[in-house]
Amino acid sequence: MRDNMTWFGLSFFFILAASYFSVYGKPTGVHLRNMDSFISAVEQVENSNPGLSPLTLVRALRTTAGHDDPLTIHYLGASNKLGDSKTLETAILNATSFSFFDKASHHVVTDYGEERGVVLTPDGTTVALAPLLLGIEVGLKAKMEAAPTVGMFPLTLARTLGLSFLSLQDFPPSHRLGPDGCWDSVVQPRVFKLARPPTLATNSLINGGMDGAILGTLLSNLSASEQLQNLSTTLKGYYSYVLPEGQGLDGVSHPVSPNRREISRSILEPLDPHKQVIETLKLIWKLEGTEWISLDTNVEKSVKEGLQAFVYKYWDCPAIIPRCQWGAEAYHGTPVPLSLPLAFLYIHHTYQPSSPCLSFPQCSKDMRAMQRYHQEDRGWGDIGYSFVVGSDGYVYEGRGWHHLGRHTRGHNSLGYGVSIIGNYTSVLPPRHSMDLLRHRLVQCAVDGGRLVANFTFHGHRQMVNYTSCPGDAFYSEVTTWNHFKEIDSEKQKKEKDKQVE
Repeated sequence: MRDNMTWFGLSFFFILAASYFSVYGKPTGVHLRNMDSFISAVEQVENSNPGLSPLTLVRALRTTAGHDDPLTIHYLGASNKLGDSKTLETAILNATSFSFFDKASHHVVTDYGEERGVVLTPDGTTVALAPLLLGIEVGLKAKMEAAPTVGMFPLTLARTLGLSFLSLQDFPPSHRLGPDGCWDSVVQPRVFKLARPPTLATNSLINGGMDGAILGTLLSNLSASEQLQNLSTTLKGYYSYVLPEGQGLDGVSHPVSPNRREISRSILEPLDPHKQVIETLKLIWKLEGTEWISLDTNVEKSVKEGLQAFVYKYWDCPAIIPRCQWGAEAYHGTPVPLSLPLAFLYIHHTYQPSSPCLSFPQCSKDMRAMQRYHQEDRGWGDIGYSFVVGSDGYVYEGRGWHHLGRHTRGHNSLGYGVSIIGNYTSVLPPRHSMDLLRHRLVQCAVDGGRLVANFTFHGHRQMVNYTSCPGDAFYSEVTTWNHFKEIDSEKQKKEKDKQVE
């Protein structure tokens, strides 16, 4: 697989080194592989070089990474021949006050499934730095030259997607993308292990590509009167945001990383992804002298099928934080498989925790607390819910799509139980959280064959007689949703009499 990645031009992707280094090359401390550490390192470069332009810095980082493949040079030029970037690269490599940017490190997946060249972001997702920085460089170049953006889609996503689609033509389209993985620690991340054998378009590469397209487009669209910020400031605004109490993403008007799927779609879908991927592949083959590959009659079919899978997985469906990422304990016993598709989705609020969670650390803490309560106090095998929605912009995996939950007594085998963290007796959840559940998650379930197309929403209180869940305010809202159905009084009485697990 690694040989294929090199052949396809995906080598030389930039990553942070694993250690601090002195000018003599001796390690002076451990470098955590998270976005905050990367931003801190960038900030130190900027502080050591007053007046440094963001474009010069990203070009220097590209030189340091050795990421000058033919496609990148075609759009951006050779980084070591662009002004003073070579001088700055020398300063980066010799500095002692910030993390060393390793020139020889590439984006690779080791034989034992570790993905390198990636960092953990504050929102709990994982991003490859190479496509992120390339997108930013495209945007900065367009801004500084007062010219249209050229190469944004090819360098951030089209190359990665197209090559992955073609390299796995014999596999189902859904298997030509991903996977995600988990860190050894979200507090001190050092090792990222993938969930299964990788494609050429892992989740982190796609996340980095979406982020690069968003930030690059944002920078390129700055008006003439708007000053370019330092690279570290741009990254902080996108990754190190603070969500307003009680509003979550509803109260944020500028782009932040939890919105990467919606925003990248609004930017890239109008560009005709199919045309972009095909043209990018043809350009790669021309630059590499392998134009004979374009004669393969399966190219168009592979790209079309692959893009359909990409749109479904990364644009239609919401991002779901996997169990291992929020720190789930193992299931006590043996999970019971569900018989899909299901016909119902039962809506809950957690009541306790009573406050909306606004960050990955807080939502993860809430998930662990609920699982601990369900396993230890109630004696259940696992957290009861199928999925839980935070106010940080993410859905959290509970028992998931395929395993029987314990959320709606007498009905667990008939539907999924989805809860929003918080007490919604007198107030509504943030609009974005409700939309994640109502539109994104359920459409993902229907399109993926997990819910029937004519599924039914029910509030938890409709099915059992001892609860006001999902809270009066939230339930009143739910009754206005498409697919919600009342239960007639006689049937409701019979249903509530089935209070047997």
